[in-house]
Amino acid sequence: MSDRHCCPDSSRIRDAICIDTERVYDSCADKDCLRDLRVYIPDQCQRYVDNACSVRCRGSEILNCLVEVERVPFNKGFYTVDLTFYIKVTLDLLGAPGCPATIVCGLVCFSKKCILYGSEGNVRTFTSKFREDAIDDVLPMGDTNPRAKVQCAEPICLSAELCRICDCCNTLGECDVCVPSGISRCFDGCITCAPSCERVVRVTIGIFTIIQLQRDVQMLIPAYDFCVPTKECSCDDEDPCDAFKKIGFPIDEFFPPNRDNISDNCAPKCGCQ
Repeated sequence: MSDRHCCPDSSRIRDAICIDTERVYDSCADKDCLRDLRVYIPDQCQRYVDNACSVRCRGSEILNCLVEVERVPFNKGFYTVDLTFYIKVTLDLLGAPGCPATIVCGLVCFSKKCILYGSEGNVRTFTSKFREDAIDDVLPMGDTNPRAKVQCAEPICLSAELCRICDCCNTLGECDVCVPSGISRCFDGCITCAPSCERVVRVTIGIFTIIQLQRDVQMLIPAYDFCVPTKECSCDDEDPCDAFKKIGFPIDEFFPPNRDNISDNCAPKCGCQ
């Protein structure tokens, strides 16, 4: 079956068609360990940080990533991709022994830059697509830079600790933190630098990213046939008990596999090395 998907039969090619699609001209993959990043806490939650004895990181998620593409001077076809990540970090602030932890969400900002090849393109693109809320004149796209696409895995919070504000080595300057309104709405309160506070939280986060530069191109590809669906739409209301009977007994839930069994089950079975 794998041969059929990897090496399609050329005799079944019926036509060669031209499609308009996006081509990836250059890409890179990064594995970043972001050390000692300050967590910006909402104003009304700062008192929990000041009174905490210790902190642990519960989890983190990327709220947004702002991407800007600029041409590199004197280096034809190359572009800088500036990325600004906004990461929401959930913390457990621990006070006196025996007291329950206080859950607080804060914001971590991180910026990075890379240079990729995006080729040259100076065409002006017009389209007949109609938008009811748009102006009548059809205007071309003014920017001929390639488009950047960023794919991110869920970040991993590696460590968290309390420190004095002067000890956070990767703290952004007071005027450098600009939180978009869409990001601010994800928190209960106003996110500020709080320069008057004495204690802050710093975290170390691991993040995996893939960055691509793409352009619209026309490509000639082989066409085998129209992809007509072969599966019938099912609208049967099956009896819940009959559906339950088809589910296998979850043995692993009652008897978790040991490490050797997990390694054996994950081993490749196709004969590949």
